[in-house]
Amino acid sequence: MTKLLEQAFAEAGQLPESEQDAFATWMLEELASEERWQKLFAESADTLAVLAEEALAEHQRGKTRVLNPATL
Repeated sequence: MTKLLEQAFAEAGQLPESEQDAFATWMLEELASEERWQKLFAESADTLAVLAEEALAEHQRGKTRVLNPATL
């Protein structure tokens, strides 16, 4: 465990029990969410590659235009 993580847990350990539980719940949910995103991203690599190829082909055919954030 890193020193910074140890410090965070030490400080969280000083909170009232209900806040410690809320912090722990949040931390576990964040870790689970990150794991889900990593899995979904890994499973979508082929789809993203196909979409990227399609976008490049459209650009090469002149079917794209420069994005101007001021006109969004």
